[in-house]
Amino acid sequence: MSARERILHATLELIGESGIGGVTNRAVATRADVSLGSLTYHFASQNDLLREALLIFVTREAERLEQLADGLDGAPLEIDEVAAAVQAVVQSANRNEQLAQMELYLQASRDGELRDVAARAYAAYDQAARTVLVALGVADPEPLIPALIALVDGFELRRLALDGPGADPALTAALAALVRAGTSD
Repeated sequence: MSARERILHATLELIGESGIGGVTNRAVATRADVSLGSLTYHFASQNDLLREALLIFVTREAERLEQLADGLDGAPLEIDEVAAAVQAVVQSANRNEQLAQMELYLQASRDGELRDVAARAYAAYDQAARTVLVALGVADPEPLIPALIALVDGFELRRLALDGPGADPALTAALAALVRAGTSD
């Protein structure tokens, strides 16, 4: 792994452990096992570092979501199957990276350049949600996509905040209610 990649991974780990405030040049350099000079060589500012860290997360997350969508595409599904697939995706993610994701989304609300990268992440989530909703028989998934994303994010944030179990039966019930709303005439 290159020094740049080590720096980005170290940044995500530190954000997950200590929040954005825990990302100092010294802490990142120490975690990445690079010199301070190497850090500033690769990243001119803290915003550059945060933006690139979010981008590397988004790229990996988009790949994971594309795999999920590919596995669901074209196959009629039941709510229980979707809930299990969503929870499997959530549980397979690195906890520190999930925490970093939430921190970086909050930071994106303050930083327009980070907002562009966050928009890429949500575009990937939207596409996966679209695939899931179509597989569940929702004729017009577009109005439900933001609700589905918010639902999953909310359950995930709750799980992270409360250090709860990965599987939550309430997610299945909430997904079922959302899909029923989208399939009723």
